[in-house]
Amino acid sequence: MAELIRMPRLSDTMEEGVIVEWHKKEGDTIQVGDVLAEVETDKATMDLESYWDGVLLKILAPKGQAIPVEGLIAVIGEKGEDVDKILAGAQSAPESKAPEEAPAATESAPAAPVPAEEKAPAATGSEDSARIKASPLARKMAAERGIDLSQIQGSGEGGRIVKRDIESYTPATAPVPAFAAAEGFEDRPLSQMRKTIARRLSESKFSAPHFYLTMEIDMSRAVEARKSMNEVSPVKISFNDIIIKATAAALRQHPDVNVSWLGDKLRYYQHIHIGVAVAIDEGLVVPVVRFADQKSLSQIAGEVRELGEKARDRKLQPEEFQGNTFTISNLGMFGIEEFTAIINPPDACILAVGAIKEKAVIRDGEVKAAHLMKVTLSCDHRAVDGAVGSRFLKSLKELLEEPVKLLV
Repeated sequence: MAELIRMPRLSDTMEEGVIVEWHKKEGDTIQVGDVLAEVETDKATMDLESYWDGVLLKILAPKGQAIPVEGLIAVIGEKGEDVDKILAGAQSAPESKAPEEAPAATESAPAAPVPAEEKAPAATGSEDSARIKASPLARKMAAERGIDLSQIQGSGEGGRIVKRDIESYTPATAPVPAFAAAEGFEDRPLSQMRKTIARRLSESKFSAPHFYLTMEIDMSRAVEARKSMNEVSPVKISFNDIIIKATAAALRQHPDVNVSWLGDKLRYYQHIHIGVAVAIDEGLVVPVVRFADQKSLSQIAGEVRELGEKARDRKLQPEEFQGNTFTISNLGMFGIEEFTAIINPPDACILAVGAIKEKAVIRDGEVKAAHLMKVTLSCDHRAVDGAVGSRFLKSLKELLEEPVKLLV
């Protein structure tokens, strides 16, 4: 009996998916577990596996087309079955949107991980370029960097050009930039990730009444403590790792901040999962450090590094970017001293962390040097009041100014 394949919901915020690439064609024999296609969601690109044996009778969603969740994308059945009759007996497929170019991504589905280089869609190019043996990711990188694939000697199997070949390629002569003599612009279609960022943050900003609390923290002792920690830690501990640990400890002291607004009720979480905002080329993802208050600084450091690498390579699995109860956004590494962040649903708060700056301060009537850092807590006033947020920040300040408290 034929099975109608529909667009699955591959993330909690997914509303539609784009078929990046079909790995099977009409008439192919399909077995359970075969990868039918790659689907770009708002968070990543994932493999769509078959749950049925049979023949791929019909592809209903062309490559590059956005299909709503539960929209029909293919039919699998027995050879010779009447596809038109099958579709006539099914409910009408939801209307799909006009084709648009899907951006590349490299995440694989949890059940069948695939190396990143084998998963990104090929960049549009000439017929000659298409005949060159190269991984899809290498083609995309080459297109973005303006590299002619014919000028590269591949190091992969059978001379195939792979990611490392693009990264190590140095052109013989640097191209001379061309300057337009007239005004111009380029319109680029939104990726699924950028669409979701725009939608979710707009909903958050305009539905949740934000207010902001800013505090300056003396990180001088944290600077010294970090040096000592890294002399014995198996992994390098960053200031962000210390902030994550201190935030988790402060949330344990102030559970009224570790909440979500659910319209007719407040959800108080007994666990503490810290979302850590990571910027990637396509936008922003928030991998989650689960049970952060129960982990050591070295455990947090190792996990954050691994999650960050996965995020940049688009390899995060759904369980690694869902379930946050509080979020931290740190722009200190870019030299930003102070900023406000938009709350990341379903959290009620987000902490914006600025750079640590060495400044002169007056202590006991004397001018001394101190390492100061500003943090700003954005709060959803429906769930968290000013006094509640202020007490949380006070505890966070005490923990960071006396970091030994994080070790006991």
